[in-house]
Amino acid sequence: MISLLYKGGPVMAPLMICSIISLAIIMERAVFWIRMVMRRNAHILNVILRLVEKGKLNEAIRSCKASKDTIAKILLEGIKSHDYNFVSALEAAGSNEVNIMKKYMVVLDTIITVAPLLGIFGTVTGIIVSFGILGGGGRIDPGAVTGGIAQALITTASGLVIAIITLIPFNYYNSLIESNAQEIEKYVNALKRAQWKYKRGGKNENKDEDEEG
Repeated sequence: MISLLYKGGPVMAPLMICSIISLAIIMERAVFWIRMVMRRNAHILNVILRLVEKGKLNEAIRSCKASKDTIAKILLEGIKSHDYNFVSALEAAGSNEVNIMKKYMVVLDTIITVAPLLGIFGTVTGIIVSFGILGGGGRIDPGAVTGGIAQALITTASGLVIAIITLIPFNYYNSLIESNAQEIEKYVNALKRAQWKYKRGGKNENKDEDEEG
């Protein structure tokens, strides 16, 4: 690896930095999404919605606080603001959670773009070195010429490899963000309906049903 970095020339240094940053972010996001999936609990979310529909807001708040589900945290903000800024609180909480999901994605996107460009830059500098040797006159050292060509090929290949390896998890994480954003929207809308039913008299209806039971 050290020999490869040396043969690739000075451009290999920023390429190596890009690869380290990319790997670190990919691993961090992998841990983040594993935790997100493990904490998802559709059952407790449905329980919370039923409690809101029945007007049992304090119980709903306790259930939200007891859950580690991200969506439960969003619903909690809406329930706490049920008498004022209900929609705004939900939208703000949802937007904040989506931004957390998007964390570092801009950095990965930048690396995908920059790595091949650095590779091309290394290619250009390597070719310049080779042509400089060829045009210098006198006895030409074949090893020096091939060294410049090797530098050009190594940097190009390295830039492409870094971009490709980063692109695959980048697209996968984006798909996870999109699917989770849709899930958040689904439960936010469900909470709005539960809140509407409660305000339209759902509380009294459920109270009567409990008394009859």
